[in-house]
Amino acid sequence: MEEKDVHSCPSCQHEVELGHERTSHHSEKTIKDLVNRMNRIEGQVRGIKGMMERHVYCDDVLNQIASVQSALNGVAKLLLEKHMKSCVREQLQAGDEEVVDEVLKTIFKMMK
Repeated sequence: MEEKDVHSCPSCQHEVELGHERTSHHSEKTIKDLVNRMNRIEGQVRGIKGMMERHVYCDDVLNQIASVQSALNGVAKLLLEKHMKSCVREQLQAGDEEVVDEVLKTIFKMMK
């Protein structure tokens, strides 16, 4: 029988096979909050589509698009905060300095 290379996640203590997809380990409350926000945004996007189909005045549609963009930025900020305070902190404590470059790359993408 082949032995697997596994390690325990420092936060949740789940064993994770090395080389497999990384996962987040945020609290259920955080995940629920993020999913609820995304559900509201999804509804807003469907509403915008309906406005376009009904030929609603362009300025009104553009205002709704700006609202969705702001809401998405809010979700991204919250997720970034949670990521920095958990995933990134833990990787740094484990000696993984490459995580700094990874998170900087992500932040630069968010700023485009």
